[in-house]
Amino acid sequence: MAELDGLWEVQRTGGALPPMIGVRKRIQGSGGETTLGPFLRVPFDIDGLTLRYRRPLRGFVDELEPAGLDFHGRATFRGREYGQFSLRRIGASPSRPAEK
Repeated sequence: MAELDGLWEVQRTGGALPPMIGVRKRIQGSGGETTLGPFLRVPFDIDGLTLRYRRPLRGFVDELEPAGLDFHGRATFRGREYGQFSLRRIGASPSRPAEK
């Protein structure tokens, strides 16, 4: 989904998620990864506005909804919500210029 392509900063907005300092989502085409610093990378597949994590985190799903130019997300495990977060674009995407 082209509107998701790019690098995103993740910010915790509620629920049982830990502080999200340094957490990013890098999205390109039908897949992406959640990163924490230079070492931890967790891959996921994209289905519309749904991010489905691959093994070993199968069962974890992030559900996104547009929030202006950014996104609001619900973190779920096997269909049960355990936290909320926001995605704020870092840099530019093919269809949107970089923020200043």
